[in-house]
Amino acid sequence: MQIVDPKTGQPMGGPSPQPGQSAGGSADASQFIVDVDMSNFQQVVLEGSMHIPVVLQSWSPQSASCKTLMSALEKLAHEYQGTIVLARLNIDEQQQIAAQLGIRAVPDVKMIIQGQLHDQLHEALPERQLREWLGKHVTAPEGGSESLEEQAQKALEAGDTAIARAMFEQLISENPDDHSYRIDMAGVMTREGNFDDALSILDALPPEHRDGVKARGVRARIDFAREALSPEDIEAMAERDDSEAQFQRALRAVADGDYERGLEGLLELMKRDRSYGEDAARKTLLRVFDALGGDHPLTVAYRRRMFTLLY
Repeated sequence: MQIVDPKTGQPMGGPSPQPGQSAGGSADASQFIVDVDMSNFQQVVLEGSMHIPVVLQSWSPQSASCKTLMSALEKLAHEYQGTIVLARLNIDEQQQIAAQLGIRAVPDVKMIIQGQLHDQLHEALPERQLREWLGKHVTAPEGGSESLEEQAQKALEAGDTAIARAMFEQLISENPDDHSYRIDMAGVMTREGNFDDALSILDALPPEHRDGVKARGVRARIDFAREALSPEDIEAMAERDDSEAQFQRALRAVADGDYERGLEGLLELMKRDRSYGEDAARKTLLRVFDALGGDHPLTVAYRRRMFTLLY
């Protein structure tokens, strides 16, 4: 039986062994994780996907990000308890299949369902985002465990920065090439008021991460936190409803990462008292937009509302 490329429908050729076998023909350690080559691609990926969605990860032993991604996908494959199959394709060893599939760079992950390409990834996403991606195509098993990243974020939301810090330290240790976790750690330090330590982490990142939207957001929060009044001072202003109090509450919200509340407060101040602080509300809105990035949903929504006020 010939292998058929799910993108082109063209035959690739090659016999098929029994399911559940690795590329060498021996039984794999897990029936949900299979190494594929010319001998079993047709059966495992295409025929198998007629019954169970197949996540095809193309990887290279030379890529650290591929190894990080593989570890996360293997964990999820076990957790999904047979509702997905993880098929691993070593493109260095299986160059013919990689060429037929049009794979020119890794990481490359494809979701194959009913023999067809339904979705794909070209980056090593954190586990939380991988779960979200899988969830668009496959129902997650009941009682599935939360990722460590999700637990860390919940700890942060609960104000427990010590727990969050410990979890991000573990994530950094387990995923040394995933710089997003280092940025998360800088965010935790910002919440704790350790601005210099947070900036040291950000400054040490590779340029593409150091200057990226996520890192810029943490830097902006540090700037806002240094400008904003302390939570105690904000609480002492509880009875005040003047423009200064409204501005300081919005600034504090942004510094705490509650961007929506901060943006709402700044927009209301812009409506109410445009002259306050020489147009401070509008100028601060623009700073927050820059920190979040132009494509962020809050930026898109509040920029539109700001322009409506202006014009």
